[in-house]
Amino acid sequence: MLTAEREQEIVQAILSGDKEQYALIVREYQETVSNICYRLVGNKLDIDEVTQQVFVELYTALPRFRHESRLSTFIYRITVNVVSKMIKHTSRFVQYDIGQENTNTDYQHSREEQLMKEEQHQRLHQAIGQLKHEQRTALVLYAFNDFSYNDIADVMQVSLSKVESLIFRAKKNLQKMMTQ
Repeated sequence: MLTAEREQEIVQAILSGDKEQYALIVREYQETVSNICYRLVGNKLDIDEVTQQVFVELYTALPRFRHESRLSTFIYRITVNVVSKMIKHTSRFVQYDIGQENTNTDYQHSREEQLMKEEQHQRLHQAIGQLKHEQRTALVLYAFNDFSYNDIADVMQVSLSKVESLIFRAKKNLQKMMTQ
């Protein structure tokens, strides 16, 4: 992870026309942005397109970056906004490509237990895809990307209490969907 000082140096170099520094930013954050996009969009076919759009928007937004937060927070905020726009314009529910995700199955379990785990895993991801966008975003950032509530509030540009509420409601809704 880059230090705040190094981020500031890189941003200034990019704004001065150093495109190699921008490639450094892309390399540093591309995997995390792709993972967030996958968790929010749920479709591997859209990941590359959405990730590319995030970095295009980041490039045009860099002159507005005021260093009041970490560059990573700014990038993740753009990621959430790009995904939100995409979902809004396509008016669709998230459909997860469950078969392509790593289930990390323990080989000591019987085939029946493995199938049950896979089915539960699939149901969980389908349920996550049915959550309201804000709830899904907060939950994905918290549960799958280990963001703190404060970081989520910064990325989503909402209050800390709203993040707490979104995650609480997301967990409750998931629990309700999983017991049906």
